[in-house]
Amino acid sequence: MTYCVAMRLDAGLVFLSDSRTYAGVDHINTFRKMHFFERHGERVLVLMTAGNLSISQSVVNTLRERIESGGARNLCNVPTMFEAAKHVGDCLREVHARDAESLKEFGVDFSAGLLLGGQIQGEEPRLFQLYAAGNFTEATQETPYFQIGESKYGKPIIVRIITHATSLDEAVKCALVSMDSSIRSNLSVGLPLDLLVYQRDALRVGHYCVIREDNAYFALIRKLWSQRLREVFSALPNPDWENIQLTAEALRQNTSLHTPRSEKREGESQ
Repeated sequence: MTYCVAMRLDAGLVFLSDSRTYAGVDHINTFRKMHFFERHGERVLVLMTAGNLSISQSVVNTLRERIESGGARNLCNVPTMFEAAKHVGDCLREVHARDAESLKEFGVDFSAGLLLGGQIQGEEPRLFQLYAAGNFTEATQETPYFQIGESKYGKPIIVRIITHATSLDEAVKCALVSMDSSIRSNLSVGLPLDLLVYQRDALRVGHYCVIREDNAYFALIRKLWSQRLREVFSALPNPDWENIQLTAEALRQNTSLHTPRSEKREGESQ
């Protein structure tokens, strides 16, 4: 498993992924889940993957081979981000057609989730989520982010903070807090992290870094977030038992109104 999050904002795009693969407590490895394709002044495309590692690697290798061979259609010559998403989906379906039945024979599901974002000269930055069947959805003004992998632990902070108007720096902080929550809650998510920030209309990668255990900024974010959460929690008021409407007596009276299952009338479903 893994965790990846991508955000499409008015100011640009933010991508963050972990690099852990997990097949049990005694089998943990590190593989990069973020891949980017860049032609200065023309396009930047970022692909992040989750799910079965062999499937995602096959898709990435297929995409790179199409570029290197100068194929008629590849990520470096498609005219729009929509066409880029279609191309990635087609490659995913090719891998499915080749491997799905063989995997099924061994009891392995064809699982893959991908995020593709970026900008091609002449259009707006765009962000897509692709599914195992090769179909996809696009981020909108109302929902300007996508997550794949072990996403549930990192979602609450994103839902509360991120809008299309969020700045790139604020989005980076939010993504790192989201990742920290996932790392603390699930063994299958872990360092190092890949962070990429793309500024709108730059048509080149702005900031890219690999965040390891010794990264001072990430360590500070983790420390301060935990500390401030405890402070806010401590400041919340304790329950006011005298003014809670549903008292124990009211609860007992409410319970007594329910007809026991054994006393239900004839014809009522059980």
